[in-house]
Amino acid sequence: MKAISVRRASALMLAGVVVLSGPVAAIAESLAGSAGQVRHRPRFMDSEGVCQDVYKAYVEASGHSAYAQTHLSFNVEAFFCGHSFNAPSQKVAEERALENCNAAFKYYKLSSAGRCTIYASK
Repeated sequence: MKAISVRRASALMLAGVVVLSGPVAAIAESLAGSAGQVRHRPRFMDSEGVCQDVYKAYVEASGHSAYAQTHLSFNVEAFFCGHSFNAPSQKVAEERALENCNAAFKYYKLSSAGRCTIYASK
């Protein structure tokens, strides 16, 4: 009699685990193909280049990633971008993307491009 009760109890526990694991599996899905949290809509001034390719790679990245860019306006002669793909967390990805974007200022030494800000992260 006791063996039957233990079997039923273990079967019910197993069924509960299966039912509860459904929503968890949906949460752990890949982030690939998603733009994530878009703070500013990326613009590329009708040009193709590195920043546009980096943004496309950001969208295709499967882990926590971020895309940073300087703002564009009619009087800007250049704009920079930075990225971080598949970081341990969204916060780390944003910090790395800003560092990557700000590194361009040291190399090119342009002051008219504005500040780097996070455009999108996931």
